[in-house]
Amino acid sequence: MRLRCVILSALAGLLLYGQEATFRTGTRLVVLNVSVFDQDGKVVRDLGKSAFTVYENGEKQTVNVFRQDDVPISLGLIIDTSASMTDKRDRVASAALAMVKASNPDDEVFIINFNESAVLARDFTSDTKDLEKALRNLEPKGETAMRDALLLGNEHLRHSAHRDKKVLLVVTDGEDNSSVETQTHLVEVAQKNDVIIYAIGLLGAEEPESAARAKKQLIELTQQTGGRSWFPNDVAEIANITPEIAHEIRNQYILAYTPTNLAADGSFRKIRVDVDVPGVLVRTRAGYYAPK
Repeated sequence: MRLRCVILSALAGLLLYGQEATFRTGTRLVVLNVSVFDQDGKVVRDLGKSAFTVYENGEKQTVNVFRQDDVPISLGLIIDTSASMTDKRDRVASAALAMVKASNPDDEVFIINFNESAVLARDFTSDTKDLEKALRNLEPKGETAMRDALLLGNEHLRHSAHRDKKVLLVVTDGEDNSSVETQTHLVEVAQKNDVIIYAIGLLGAEEPESAARAKKQLIELTQQTGGRSWFPNDVAEIANITPEIAHEIRNQYILAYTPTNLAADGSFRKIRVDVDVPGVLVRTRAGYYAPK
């Protein structure tokens, strides 16, 4: 009876807040934010629970909770302010602001800017005027420490976020050349914190080899955490990309399951979500780390 009450309590919390990665005595919920797209890249809405099948390490799981709700999020805008961003600053600021305006009005947003170091430029707020002021005041200079900035964003979400669903959007125009943080550790931190990373890479002015390395790293970060990457040829294109990101986030499916393997061994568990609709593309995080 006690176990049943604990499970019901966990599920009730999820239903109230849309996202919960809490480990409770006797049960554990793994929460997935799932995006589904058709062959034209448009979000597919209004699918039923029966269309989804979840696998953990290849083993089918029973989905306990299924919803498609526009839940408020904690969002971090991670903005490159290295010297090469000087001529892109105003368009990037406008595009970031467009994403905020297209998002849930109850979202909370913070801004981190980075060159060779990362700085919290504006703490959590829902005031678009405050965000616009902070974005317009960013001064490009120096080099590029993107991974350090994303680590700072992850840590800020972990310690200070008031929403359960957590997202980072990074906008950068070059290869990381200054970070102490490694790619492997950054992916692990994001997966442990259940943070979705989206990325816009303005790599047109980079040398081909450098651009290829930067693109590969951004794709890995986004694929492993359930987000997406864009690589526009012109900075003007991001004005259309950021509202698209907001639309995707607001139309994700929320699935939760209690894993059949409840071992508290700290291992990484691979996740796959299949959708029984021909031709669709499904995105969610690649996996999670079991508690110890």
